[in-house]
Amino acid sequence: MVPGGARPPPQRRREGGTVTAETAVVLPALVVVLVLCLWSVTVVGQQLRCIDAARTGARALARGETSATARAAAQRAAPDGAIVILHSADGLAVVEVRYSAGLPGPGGPSVQIGSRAVAAVEPEVVGGGP
Repeated sequence: MVPGGARPPPQRRREGGTVTAETAVVLPALVVVLVLCLWSVTVVGQQLRCIDAARTGARALARGETSATARAAAQRAAPDGAIVILHSADGLAVVEVRYSAGLPGPGGPSVQIGSRAVAAVEPEVVGGGP
């Protein structure tokens, strides 16, 4: 006991360095969240390119372009490495674009994205008009 009934001064807890330790734990998590957000924006952009490529190919095929021309048009609009599949049946031109979007780096997960567009094949114009 302290003479005179006075209490001893409270001891300060030593918390030096806790901010550094907390930052060291939180910062990598923030970096992972940032990378995933940027990757998801990229995947959405690639999905939009797949949609546009499928529409472009279907329009070309429906107009009567050759399969090679329609495939080339779709391939130009698609992301690099996308697979373009064309077929016609029952007066419809169908184009599918498939793409595998993966995280950068080896062994990262990937997402399969793609689009399908269908267009009615235009009747062939015969003659020069009225």
